[in-house]
Amino acid sequence: MNKYISSIVAAAAVVGLTACDDYLNREPEDKLIPENFFTTAANLKAYTLNFYTMLPSHSDNAYELGTFSADNGTDNQAYRNASTRWVPGEWRVGQGTENWSFGNVRSLNYFLINAEAAVEAGEVSGVPEEINQSLGEAYFFRAYTYWANYSAVGDWPINDEVLPNDKEYLLEASVRQPRNKVARHILADLDKAISLLPDESTYGKNGLTKDCANLFRSRVALFEGTWLKYHRGTALVPGGPGWPGKAELISDFNIDSEIAYFFDEAMKSAKVVGDKFYNRLVENTDAPEGMTAGYTEANPYYCMFCAENPGSYDEVLLYRAYSLTFNMGTQIQAQFQKNAGGTGWTRGMVNSFVMRNGLPIYAAGSGYDPQWENQGVSATIQGRDSRLTVFTKGDGSIITLGLDGNSPAKYNMNWLFSPDNTTRCPTGYAVKKGQDYNYAGAQGNLQSTTGSITFRAAEALLNYMEACVEKNGSVDGTADAYWRALRNRAKVDPDYNKTIAATNMTEEAKGDWGAYSHGALVNTTIYNVRRERRNELCAEGLRLMDVRRWCALDQMISTPYIIEGIKYWGTVYNDPASPLCIKNAEGEFYEPVVDPDSDEGNMSARADGDYVRPYQIRKANNLVWDGYTFTRAHYLSPLGHNVFVNASPDKDPANSYVYQNPGWPTEANQGANNLD
Repeated sequence: MNKYISSIVAAAAVVGLTACDDYLNREPEDKLIPENFFTTAANLKAYTLNFYTMLPSHSDNAYELGTFSADNGTDNQAYRNASTRWVPGEWRVGQGTENWSFGNVRSLNYFLINAEAAVEAGEVSGVPEEINQSLGEAYFFRAYTYWANYSAVGDWPINDEVLPNDKEYLLEASVRQPRNKVARHILADLDKAISLLPDESTYGKNGLTKDCANLFRSRVALFEGTWLKYHRGTALVPGGPGWPGKAELISDFNIDSEIAYFFDEAMKSAKVVGDKFYNRLVENTDAPEGMTAGYTEANPYYCMFCAENPGSYDEVLLYRAYSLTFNMGTQIQAQFQKNAGGTGWTRGMVNSFVMRNGLPIYAAGSGYDPQWENQGVSATIQGRDSRLTVFTKGDGSIITLGLDGNSPAKYNMNWLFSPDNTTRCPTGYAVKKGQDYNYAGAQGNLQSTTGSITFRAAEALLNYMEACVEKNGSVDGTADAYWRALRNRAKVDPDYNKTIAATNMTEEAKGDWGAYSHGALVNTTIYNVRRERRNELCAEGLRLMDVRRWCALDQMISTPYIIEGIKYWGTVYNDPASPLCIKNAEGEFYEPVVDPDSDEGNMSARADGDYVRPYQIRKANNLVWDGYTFTRAHYLSPLGHNVFVNASPDKDPANSYVYQNPGWPTEANQGANNLD
């Protein structure tokens, strides 16, 4: 979308408000925008197009896999370094105004107030549908801006006007509103967006539509419904013990009715999209290699994620395009095809995928043989849910077809021991979701033009299924149809009840945070809905959001979680006589170095188990050596110290109009305290 951005309004659209003082020092929009700006559909379009850049897309990090690295630091994917989220005391309050910005809201409020007034007065020339699309985009992006803040920090101010340059007024406007009210405001903005957005955008699938807004609306409603349900009775919900908000703001708050409301809204919006797409999901041919000679598509489901134009697939609702013509590219294919991008599936993630007969791998009659792990990755994942076999690099998997499309190169496990920590595969289970086979697109810097998927219809099916089971305790006819559609595509027996009946939560809890809510195991039906979501949306950046809203991390307060990868010790990889043994650059068997007190160490000790433990290889400066741990304050992000200074009439944080999130101090560089 960058190629459409107009320089005329770029300054106004990205103006940032980080605190009251900053706001007072900002030039008002009416000084930046020409007086007659809100008079043509083209100008409205130019303004709102700037905001597409706020949507998730492939990062510019040269050593990552773009959005396919977005689940790093969860129980799904392990990154080369561990996040401080899992080290209580090390994630600290910032000095500035972190997590407290209103620039986009201010600019969008200014646009909506002026554009709607001009439209009502008949002063805007142009095609009515294009005018409506711009208004719909503005409502969507205001909703998205609120979402980005509220989903991270919870309670948030609600302001739909262009605030005057009056400090007292601004201080009053900075009061945080209860999170459920913010969520309702987001849904209301999305309702307006849906009424204005087209069924099909003039920008193709680079533009927002009603389906995009409905899908996102279901995500927001499901987020709040599950948050209220699973965090109830804590300081992280309005009215809970220790909640820091004002009592008068929740005088009419009833948590049960709010939970029911949000689940109903999630189902309603998800069904609009789900009914349209559940019987036309992109085909999965089950071909483990997504392309054949000449870059010929062999598996549409696989190719959807690595395509330059994902919009050519029905299921994709919105994506960001990249073009070398406009100097827009990324390095993700260089990482996919030349190394492992510093990430890998965890053992817990791999074990969550059921066998094709629908049974968990530990269940009697599943057909799974634990001895397969001794034979390598390809053997380990055989006979499993197709989403695992298709999106995991196996032994000898093709990673590129070369410049001519007919010179295949194959992946090997050497990346487990790469001396370059930025490119190695820390777990041995290398991610293949999103990998193209065209080597030309992987050469040099910023050469990849793989599109970045923003919204895909499969999420709507999962959102409906979850909201339905959470609210009603059972699977209705719509959820049944959606669930079977997803399992059929995954080449798994569509009878999900078979899986539910064979599920042992004690076994699942070993590798899946989603087995828990508030420290207790959930029932097998809810768990299997969560499993389906985990497997379908892996490497798409929603896992941390999910485990936070499910309150699925409490168990790590007392029981550290050890990240594991492939089985290495006693397997073909560690056997000099095996053709699959890991070799050095000279083609000789690679003898691993177990030395946690040295920088030379590159493998965890066999005494700690046969499986790779990526965070038990080197002990120096390693804060997660003993595993991931947690404190409940970390479900929410902290506001920076200067937020409280600037939102105080006398600069004393103790007198601030803004409160800090539960468990977090207002002082900079301090970690969170424990919450009950």
